[in-house]
Amino acid sequence: MNTLSKTHTFPEDRVHYTWEKDPQPVLTIDSGDQVDFFTREVADDQFDENSTTKDIETLDWARVYPLAGPVEIRGAQPGDTLEVEMVDLVTGSWGWMSILPGLGLLPDEFPDAYLRIFDLSDGEFIHFTDTIKVPITPFLGTMGVGPEKAEGQVIMPPGTFGGNMDTRHLTVGTKLYLPVQVAGAMFSCGDAHAAQGDGEVCVSAVECSAHASLKFRLIKGKTIPAPQFQTAGALTPKVDHKGFYGTTGVGPDLMEASRDAIRAMVEHISSTYALDPKDAYLLSSACVDLKISEIVDAGQYIVSALLPLAVFHE
Repeated sequence: MNTLSKTHTFPEDRVHYTWEKDPQPVLTIDSGDQVDFFTREVADDQFDENSTTKDIETLDWARVYPLAGPVEIRGAQPGDTLEVEMVDLVTGSWGWMSILPGLGLLPDEFPDAYLRIFDLSDGEFIHFTDTIKVPITPFLGTMGVGPEKAEGQVIMPPGTFGGNMDTRHLTVGTKLYLPVQVAGAMFSCGDAHAAQGDGEVCVSAVECSAHASLKFRLIKGKTIPAPQFQTAGALTPKVDHKGFYGTTGVGPDLMEASRDAIRAMVEHISSTYALDPKDAYLLSSACVDLKISEIVDAGQYIVSALLPLAVFHE
């Protein structure tokens, strides 16, 4: 146990865009230490508060997913577990959401690019419209240790090492557990989100920059097969007080059932709240949670999409 824990500041100008085989650490710390990061938004400043949909045409994908790291934890070896505690997370002053052609859960229904910019400066809500306010609930979409045998590995797909997990419950107070795969663990993070529903169905959450304070603890000799986490309380405390509206998809394929549930949800939001379908799709990505409701009955699965009614204000 490190009784003289320190707080380190990770340099803002040090980022990487791929997972590498033998990365050189930017910072080396001890178990028990805290690191304060500034993470750039996922497009690496290719968008700003004045950006429009047209700016998607010039998006350089080689600059997407700038990660702060790697951080080496002294003594970490393959087979150990790294605990990462979310001590503090504060978003930047603005964020964005988009529909990117060919990506997302419903690429055929939404083939055209679309970009929206959101003001996050009040620190409490994302004002989707005058009457739709999504609570700001920040987390880092990407946190991972160095993947075993990685060499120029792109960031977008997650793995057993963590990475681009987009798990919305990794908020302040949560402890994330990652299976160490390389010496030193070589932790990196980025891709902050101001809000997201389970599934991130349009392929973007409310993307933003963030200041993140993370505390690291090395658990020697404990091996886990893939990331695990423990939250500090209820999963959705900011929206639990007004109930949910659910749509479902039913069938033998979980992906198709997920698509059916979101199709129905987009139609419900669009018709009930007079939103353009594109905005209904974005709102689904920002706050609708996909859940596997049933998976054991004769090969017919049920996926539910749950819309928190607390986001609607008269």
